[in-house]
Amino acid sequence: MNLRIFGWSYAVTAVSLVIAYLYAGVSGLVLCAILGVLEISLSFDNAVVNATVLERMSEFWQRIFLTVGIVIAVFGMRLVFPLVIVAVTAGLNPVESLTLALERRPESDPTSYAALLNEAYPQIAAFGGMFLLLLVLDWLFEDRDIKWLSWLERPLAKIGRLNQLSTVIALVVLVFLANTLAEDPAVVMIAGALGVVTYLAVNGLGELFDTAGEAQMAEAGPSENTNGSGPSELAKATGKAGFFLFLYLEVLDAAFSFDGVIGAFAITTDPILIALGLGLIGAMFVRSLTVFLVRKGTLAEYVYLEHGAHWAIGALAVILLIGIGPVHVDEIITGLIGVVFIGAAFGSSLLRNRRLAAQGISTRKSAEELAHK
Repeated sequence: MNLRIFGWSYAVTAVSLVIAYLYAGVSGLVLCAILGVLEISLSFDNAVVNATVLERMSEFWQRIFLTVGIVIAVFGMRLVFPLVIVAVTAGLNPVESLTLALERRPESDPTSYAALLNEAYPQIAAFGGMFLLLLVLDWLFEDRDIKWLSWLERPLAKIGRLNQLSTVIALVVLVFLANTLAEDPAVVMIAGALGVVTYLAVNGLGELFDTAGEAQMAEAGPSENTNGSGPSELAKATGKAGFFLFLYLEVLDAAFSFDGVIGAFAITTDPILIALGLGLIGAMFVRSLTVFLVRKGTLAEYVYLEHGAHWAIGALAVILLIGIGPVHVDEIITGLIGVVFIGAAFGSSLLRNRRLAAQGISTRKSAEELAHK
């Protein structure tokens, strides 16, 4: 099963490394490998959150996520997106932006591709930071049966009963940070507002069609779960619901990739190597890992992984929003914070499972009963 899920990732990695070697020699191969490892290490929390959404989708939309989605991730976010940002902020056309990207100018040159992209970082950080902040706030304010940091999650769930609290907090944070950290508050405000609008639109449409789909499925009658974990095939999102969940995943991936794309320029400014390392290798493995978590039912067994991932996302949102100002947190620190949260959540899940096993309770059955209350 592992080879079936990760087989394409292994093959794509081998092909990407060969292309990197043919394109830029041994140095290109090494840089491509480093970028791939960087993306995978930074994106495990992304995979966990993706899995919580993907397990609600039909097998058809899961395949779309692994095929069409990877094209969007590689060419859209890791190649086209940086080119568009540089073109818009520097007043260039797409051809000039690509030409500039392929030139080997040092980052210290203010006219270099990397320097221009770094100059646009406040807008990028505002958009991605607000999107992820809303995602985390909505999750924190939701009352769940399974709680990890109950001393904190319980009171947050209580105050989360206030309607639209997440949006209000996010907008207040945006106004405060734009006026205290940003050199150009108006530009940052617009970018952040677009991040809020994007989240509300995609998440709202996804929930709308997901609810409509569940209503239709309820009319069709109950269906047995075929694998013992997660929603049944009948209960999984199809049609419009599946499409908007897919769209939500792609926007979520984009928000996660902002910091990684910018950070990649500390390693190389070559857009081809970035597309190969971050995109083909990194993004492909993240998607395979997401499917692996779904197929293995890992989130049902290690119930705090989702919590750890969301707290890691919250940390990433804060780091991105701090980037609105002159301070930019190193990507290594960003990755380590994510690893700490995921590792702590995994350890807590293991302790919980051992405690339940000692009581003769099935850990997966316990999680599913709580989830369906």
